Amino acid sequence: MSKYQNLKQEVFAANLELVARKLVIYTWGNVSIIDRELGVVVIKPRGIEYHDLVAEDMSVTDLEGNIIEGDLLPSVDLEIHLAIYKQFPAIKAIAHTHSTYATAFAQARCDIPCLGTTHADHFYGVIPCTRQLTPEEVAGEYEKEIGNVVVETFLERKIDPMQVFGVNVAGHGPFTWGATAGLAVENSVILEELSKMALLTKQVNPNAPLLENYALDKHFLRKHGEGSYFYQSK
Repeated sequence: MSKYQNLKQEVFAANLELVARKLVIYTWGNVSIIDRELGVVVIKPRGIEYHDLVAEDMSVTDLEGNIIEGDLLPSVDLEIHLAIYKQFPAIKAIAHTHSTYATAFAQARCDIPCLGTTHADHFYGVIPCTRQLTPEEVAGEYEKEIGNVVVETFLERKIDPMQVFGVNVAGHGPFTWGATAGLAVENSVILEELSKMALLTKQVNPNAPLLENYALDKHFLRKHGEGSYFYQSK
């Protein structure tokens, strides 16, 4: 048995969860996980439909994208994942989809605004949309440049990726992350629902305001802050 079997199983299950949550169709989307001690990334292989996959098919690479184990090529988005992992060591897993409502915001080149407390419970403010890549970036190392523009967005806008657990790549779609592959997928599910809520809210009232900062602080920090009290205490 492969020494990476547990990682493969976790990534495989998370990818199937994207399908179960109806966030991906056909070969769209992918999930990866990084094990920094082992120096590996495990990710869905490219171009294969989910119902044809088994856990053993997951691709194992090193942190430079070289294949360590597996007969299938890793997702074409691997370089995006690697750029994010290298910049933000707290991120342990990444999920990517082309879910409908989130991708609509990506195609509109708009942030997903924080309009209410449902959003504030999960993301600490707006979910950013990156700038569009330049022609030179698209013609060059395209996937790597997508990862770079995600990193650029968080650094330049001074957004903490452990408080805003996702991003929209302009014209492309959402990436989310978390401490496990399951949590990365959960954040994809939540991001899609928040996108739908935001769109509907703006249809009801195009001038709907952002949630007030004091309410944003209360809702996010009661769940994620040092003095959080949202969950059952032990």
